[in-house]
Amino acid sequence: MNVKKQKITSMTFTDDGSIPNNENLPVLLYSAVFADEPEACQDTFYHNNWKNSWRGDVLDYHHYHSNSHEVLGVLKGSVRIKLGGKKGTTFDLKAGDVIVLPAGTGHKKMSSSFDFRITGAYPNGSNYNLKTGERKERPEVLEVIKNVPLPELDPVFGKDGPLIKKWTEEK
Repeated sequence: MNVKKQKITSMTFTDDGSIPNNENLPVLLYSAVFADEPEACQDTFYHNNWKNSWRGDVLDYHHYHSNSHEVLGVLKGSVRIKLGGKKGTTFDLKAGDVIVLPAGTGHKKMSSSFDFRITGAYPNGSNYNLKTGERKERPEVLEVIKNVPLPELDPVFGKDGPLIKKWTEEK
């Protein structure tokens, strides 16, 4: 496996009133980290204890997981994904890109190439819930998000990965 330390972008999204996001932990985008071997990302996630993985698509409506962090790795094609809720930011991802979403971070597929395929996984193989920003979800989800434990390993780089440093500094 040939994992490259490429550009890593860190960004934080604030609560938009519907999607809580995570104001304490930044989203991390690892650009082209698996550019030579996109299919290797799922095994790498597993090796770094990000399990309960799946392959497929991203939901095409705003949603988030309040009880778990999530890593997404683009296996094939490209996707335009919006993070942070309706007023969030749109990103174009391609095969080999990885994005780590802290609990509470809204995400939605805006469009994708015909051949698009993605994989997702969760620290320690945790089960995840599906929230859509409905008013009845609050304030319970805000408390749940605050109590999601930090992962022990970066899903790509393990114990010395940028997630460990950035999320430990932020929390």
